[in-house]
Amino acid sequence: MRKLVVGSRRSKLALTQSQQFIDKLKEVDPTLEIEIKEIVTKGDKIVDKQLSKVGGKGLFVKEIQHELFNKNIDMAIHSLKDVPSIIPNGLTLGCIPDREVPFDAYISKNLTPLSELTEGSIVGTSSLRRGAQILSKYPHLQIKWIRGNIDTRLKKLETEDYDAIILAAAGLRRMGWSDNIVTTYLDKDILLPAIGQGALGIECRSDDEELLELLSKVHNENVAQCVTAERTFLSEMDGSCQVPIGGYATMNSDKQIEFTGLIMTPDGKERYEHTIQGTNPVKLGKEVSRVLKDQGAYEIIRKLNEEN
Repeated sequence: MRKLVVGSRRSKLALTQSQQFIDKLKEVDPTLEIEIKEIVTKGDKIVDKQLSKVGGKGLFVKEIQHELFNKNIDMAIHSLKDVPSIIPNGLTLGCIPDREVPFDAYISKNLTPLSELTEGSIVGTSSLRRGAQILSKYPHLQIKWIRGNIDTRLKKLETEDYDAIILAAAGLRRMGWSDNIVTTYLDKDILLPAIGQGALGIECRSDDEELLELLSKVHNENVAQCVTAERTFLSEMDGSCQVPIGGYATMNSDKQIEFTGLIMTPDGKERYEHTIQGTNPVKLGKEVSRVLKDQGAYEIIRKLNEEN
């Protein structure tokens, strides 16, 4: 196998999860020579604005995809929730490895439970999806925008006027943070995850057969089926960072997939949600999309996309 170059964002989390995936590849073939090329994306440069205001998901992948097309790198290791539902021609998701915990982690001052936060308490999140779901269940709370890496957000919880923050549990786990810092993990009944949350997507050129053969050895087909249902729903709904959209699929021992899709208004006052079971992930994603559109959910998306 030739020497491989992996493209990764420069953030601590991106570099850490890239190295963890490289280690997994080397378990398959210890002779592999792999180096990481750090790439600064537009999303990394914009730290003072909400991503929903400046372009959303593609902000973290376009520069990396450009490097793939130019053959400066052989593969990119993405957090799948950052990857738009449409992959450019010539590129492919060559592998979906094992999924980390897909839920969100709630971290509060003094370990105060979410249900016990008092009127006007401030919850920090940069996600419209998280904010909308919190407001729908706890309308007496305030949502305040927060950005930065995990360390930065935890520091802001200590030093600024936040009473709690919400982060993806997967990032905390991959960075080695102890469960002790988490007040509680919010399951899908409280906070439905983002599309693909906790999963990685390994992107490469579609014609790189040698690499695709290697990647197939660390591919998790059950996870791939689940995230296919989620990403199909995202595509069908024209979902973006401008829209509070969630989706989560699981597979049982009989290979039955259960998928739930969610669309909300940012203020949490309108909620469209549907759950379905079956074996074809693409059909499941499309069917949940159809049901929510029939209920009127697409009007929310249309309005939000027009405003942005």
